Amino acid sequence: MGGVEIPFEKGLTGHSDADVLCHAITDAVIGALGLGDIGGHFPDSDPKWKDAKSTELLRAVLDIADKQGYKLSWVDTTVIAERPRLGPYMEQMKQALSKAGIQPGAINIKAKTNEGMGFTGRGEGIAAYAVCLLDNIRPF
Repeated sequence: MGGVEIPFEKGLTGHSDADVLCHAITDAVIGALGLGDIGGHFPDSDPKWKDAKSTELLRAVLDIADKQGYKLSWVDTTVIAERPRLGPYMEQMKQALSKAGIQPGAINIKAKTNEGMGFTGRGEGIAAYAVCLLDNIRPF
């Protein structure tokens, strides 16, 4: 999660590596650019993306932003999971995300539980949300 392997008895399942935090950030950037969503860019029907690293998908979307004249200047994220506890991994996640193209000081990661409610509370899955700010790096 966030480009970091976190030891836990359960895992995430998806077409790519199922990194819910990277997917949320990637979707936020795609949305800020007005370019649809992550599934439109990296469809699970395309074998090319099978087992892809989500940090690479994030990097590809940041490259699209750059080509359109935008730079990610801030991202705020929330991961909702009862377990595992993510606090000990926050700095590692920031470092891994910086290797994908986000400045280490430009990301905030929060971890919350759902107090036993819903699919996340029952430990059936993890949810993540992200909002981002893109700066126009080219003059009008």
